[in-house]
Amino acid sequence: MAGQQLQEVARGLVEEARLREAPPDPAVVSVVAERLAGLLAEVAHLDEVRVDSDFFDDLGADSLVMAHFCARVRNRPDLPPVSMRDVYQHPTAGGLAAALVGSAPAPPGETEAPSPSELPRAMAREPAPPTGRPHRVLCGALQLLAFLGYALLLAAVSAQGYEWISAQAHLLDAYLRSVVFGAALLIVLCAVPVIAKWLLIGRFTPRRFRVWSLAYFRFWLVKTLIRSSPLVLFVGSPLYPLFLRVLGARIGRGATILSRSAPVCTDLLTVGDGALVRKDVLLSCYRAADGVIETGPVTLGRDAVVSEATVLDIGSRIGDGSRLGHASSLHAGQAVPDGEHWHGSPAQPADGDFPEVEPARCGTARRAVHGVLLMLMALLVYVPLAVGCLDVLLSRVLEGSAVMKAGGATVLYVDLLVVTSVVFFGGVMAALAVLATVPRLLGRFVRPGRTYPLFGFHHTVHRTIVLMTNRKFLTRLFGDSSCIVHYLRWIGYRLSPVEQTGSNFGTAVKHESPYLSRVGTGTMVADGLSLMNAEYSSTSFRLSPTAIGAYNFLGNRIAYPSGGRTGDNCLLATKVAVPVSGPIRHDVGLLGSPCFEIPRAVARDSTFDELKSGSSLRRGLAAKNRHNAVTMACHLLTGWLFFFCVVLLFALAASRYPVWGTAVLALANAVLLPFTLLYYVLLERAVTVAHPPEPLFCSIYDRRFWRRERYWKVPSETYLHILDGTPFKSVVWRMLGVRIGARVFDDGCHLTERPMVRIGDSCTLNAGSVLQCHSQEDGTFKSDRIALGAGCTLAVGAFVHYGVTVGDGAVLGADCFLMKGESVPEHTRWAGNPARPALDESGGAR
Repeated sequence: MAGQQLQEVARGLVEEARLREAPPDPAVVSVVAERLAGLLAEVAHLDEVRVDSDFFDDLGADSLVMAHFCARVRNRPDLPPVSMRDVYQHPTAGGLAAALVGSAPAPPGETEAPSPSELPRAMAREPAPPTGRPHRVLCGALQLLAFLGYALLLAAVSAQGYEWISAQAHLLDAYLRSVVFGAALLIVLCAVPVIAKWLLIGRFTPRRFRVWSLAYFRFWLVKTLIRSSPLVLFVGSPLYPLFLRVLGARIGRGATILSRSAPVCTDLLTVGDGALVRKDVLLSCYRAADGVIETGPVTLGRDAVVSEATVLDIGSRIGDGSRLGHASSLHAGQAVPDGEHWHGSPAQPADGDFPEVEPARCGTARRAVHGVLLMLMALLVYVPLAVGCLDVLLSRVLEGSAVMKAGGATVLYVDLLVVTSVVFFGGVMAALAVLATVPRLLGRFVRPGRTYPLFGFHHTVHRTIVLMTNRKFLTRLFGDSSCIVHYLRWIGYRLSPVEQTGSNFGTAVKHESPYLSRVGTGTMVADGLSLMNAEYSSTSFRLSPTAIGAYNFLGNRIAYPSGGRTGDNCLLATKVAVPVSGPIRHDVGLLGSPCFEIPRAVARDSTFDELKSGSSLRRGLAAKNRHNAVTMACHLLTGWLFFFCVVLLFALAASRYPVWGTAVLALANAVLLPFTLLYYVLLERAVTVAHPPEPLFCSIYDRRFWRRERYWKVPSETYLHILDGTPFKSVVWRMLGVRIGARVFDDGCHLTERPMVRIGDSCTLNAGSVLQCHSQEDGTFKSDRIALGAGCTLAVGAFVHYGVTVGDGAVLGADCFLMKGESVPEHTRWAGNPARPALDESGGAR
């Protein structure tokens, strides 16, 4: 009874101190500190925890233990809620108690997304009645019919065009016809999404509608056509803003957009004069929540700048002359005032200014000339070249088909085996040779530190280098092995001296200039590193060196700017916003956006230190190299086999074309997608049949980790995005081992270890969201399961780490990072990087 009364007194005093914003009572702080210390002793299985003991240095706790501790604290009504950010910033029970008891409600810049009442009225309406199974079946059938119709259209147009071109015996006539046909085809493919948008949608307005409804089907069809338009390939050129204007977007003069994520609800996008949107920015002007699509405006003011790897939710606004830093996000209803610099997720005012590039002369005439030249290059070079390659391939096919009709089908197969082998494996070798020479020669024309105008000779050279050296196929092939170091040095990275670990870089590394990318010795990168070697304004660009210090470890999804203020021996956590101001950080860890310091390493990460040096390292590295070599060979062979099967499919269709006509080509187009799905599903099952992914805690020199690398590399993953927003994706997830419930809407989620994920009924997964069941830190691999309860929503760009449990009906906000081991209670809303419970207007968790 006395204990219960003490709890009530402590809770009352805590709430009173919060409301009055008065200095905390030492007696209250002492009570809370003792209770926190007792809870930590239970979670960490310690006999006693002193209130002044450091969680990490003295007690040896790690982020996983502290995540469990935070969950236990949040379940105690007599204690104030605590987040991982609080734990890292106040790493003792006494300091944490003083901070929690004396904390006031967060200021507006640090709160999470506003309540629905703050959004536009059209978005605050009650949702339509939920759609049932007949709606999902009907929507799926309509999506399938749309795909078949598009396949038939492409077959008919391609067949007629090829017959018209090949009818000419003279090379010049065939070339001119190729140009004319290419121009006509480009106009049709660019016009189809525009016509479909205005006929099926009209103007996008802020509204809500259920997924799988007829309104959703029209939305999905327009979204798919927009993002498959050839003009999306011209991102970063003046042609792309023109395309968006035709779709209804209000794009100002001199605006430059570098992000490949095409906005869908274009009428709701406003980009002011001279605004700049850098790459990897998500601003679709819609989101999905609880099975409902919500559309809303996104507004960028005049001369606004949005940096890399950011998320702009619906209802967000950036004022005139404002800046939003990299690895940041604006939640629904957030607005950056005119002339201010904000950063963080969700964004808040930044302490310092961001680097800027002086403007250059880049008027309408310059942009128009550049756009015309790009279009002429596509029509006069790329299209005829593609037609010529197709003509050579079809000639061999038709020759083989004549032999096949005479009873020699084996000749056709052998011929295609030889041709596809030469094209595929020869293409890999040719690409390596070209990457070592051509970009280096072009690089001499662009000097670092000098400002050049956009859409001129130097900008064209720079974009050519970017496109040539960022080859995803090659980084995937060589990544997670010792070969990745040699490949990156081959294309221009400065990595000397190298301490080989066999996992220096993952399978996804990109840059603006490989020749200005430097990574210090002993540094390891998990995956998804983006080196920001180029700085932009809406009219100019400047190349700058990007250097990462020695003996660092970089987690997943990190955009590293050229002016990053980190030095040697740093831990950069997943999705961290690397600081660009303040002192250079050494011997620390950085977490979050905006970032804050955490311990560089914990005791758990040093478990396998004896394997990182001496004879143990030599033996382990040699064995890993042998295993990785087999994995790379499997990746190449399975890629070639898929290429051979696709060529064979169309070869058989071409051999029957004189008899069946366009129908056989349309059939081949229609069969391609289900064949791709079946091929890679069976391939993934074959890779995991003997050793399915399971929870692991081991060294990177453990054979179980090498098998996991094979699982990541050999099967493809990009094909799954074809099914985004359709009910068929849940079917494929089940085939890949995901324990997924009914009525799940997946608009583009990425799952790294499919059999280790459980997704409940009626979940909503937005584009750019990630469920990652593993982490690698300094040569130690950790992996565990992820469970999402029924009715959960993962907002755009949300990232969930391993060992996480999300309760029924919980919501993870835009661009949030839910750390490993967290437990999200039912029907709560979390946001931020790292994620923490969102706050209501009174400052309490909701």
